[in-house]
Amino acid sequence: MNSEKWSDFENDAIVTDYFSMLSDELAGRRYNKAAHNRALQELIGRSKGSIEFKHQNISAVLKGLGETWINGYKPAFNFQMSLVDAVARHLHHRGEWISEKPSVSFAASEAPGAIWIGTPPTMQNTPPPNELEQMQAVARKFDVAGRDERNRSLGKAGEERVLHHERAILTSAGRHDLARKVRWVSQEDGDGAGYDIASFTPEGNSRLIEVKTTNGWERTPFHVSRNELTVAEMNRDCWTLFRLWNFSREPRAFELHPPLDTHVELTATSFQANFH
Repeated sequence: MNSEKWSDFENDAIVTDYFSMLSDELAGRRYNKAAHNRALQELIGRSKGSIEFKHQNISAVLKGLGETWINGYKPAFNFQMSLVDAVARHLHHRGEWISEKPSVSFAASEAPGAIWIGTPPTMQNTPPPNELEQMQAVARKFDVAGRDERNRSLGKAGEERVLHHERAILTSAGRHDLARKVRWVSQEDGDGAGYDIASFTPEGNSRLIEVKTTNGWERTPFHVSRNELTVAEMNRDCWTLFRLWNFSREPRAFELHPPLDTHVELTATSFQANFH
C-alpha cells in the first residue's frame, strides 16, 4: 500500500472520478463504484481501501463547501487542504458550483407539500460535531456564505419551496382562506422588505419568513443583511428565519427566531452567520 502523501495528480484524478459518479447520481444514471475504483487503482497505484477513504474525504470537503455529495460515501474528516484545493480546481474548471445549477419551478398542479422541520443545531441536546471547526474553515476559505447569497437561482427556488410549504400547512389545518393569502413578497415587491414570504399561523397570526437555502448540511454558514436584522428585531413576535438545507436531494429545515445571536455568531463580514 502506498502511504505517501497524495500528489496533485492523484488528487485531481480521484476528484475528477468522484464528480463523474456524482454527476451520474444527480442525473439518475446508474454507475458502478467498484469499476471506478479499479480504474483508479490502475491509474494512480493506490489500494482499494485508500481510494474509498479518499472518496469519503471528498464528501467531507463538499460538506464543508455546503454542497451535495455521493450517497454511500459518508464524509470522513481530517483531510489535507491539498484535497480541498483539488476540489476547488475542479469546480473552477466546471465554471460553476454544483448548487448554482438552475432549479426547476413547480407548476400549480404539482405543488409539493410540507417540508420536514427539525430542531435547530443550537437547540439539539448534543455537543457540536468534532468536525465543525474544519468544516467552518473550508467554508470561510471559499466564502460559501457569499456564494449562496449571490446564487439567485438557489435562493429563488428555496423561497418558492417555502411558499408551497406554508400553503400546504395552512390547507392541512383547514385554513384555505389563509393559504390563498400567503404572498411571495420578495418576488412580488422586491427584496427590500426584510423577509421573503408573508404567511400566517393556523390561528391567523402573521408570519414574516426570511428563507436561507443551501444544498449542504444544516450548519453551512449564511449571510444576514442589516435590513433583515433590523426587521427581525422590530418584529420579534412574528419574524422567522426558515433555514432550508439538503435542498438538492430531500429538503429539510428548521426555524430560528429573534434574537438571532442566541443561535448563531454574526461576524462583521456582511453579518455572516456561523453556528456555535
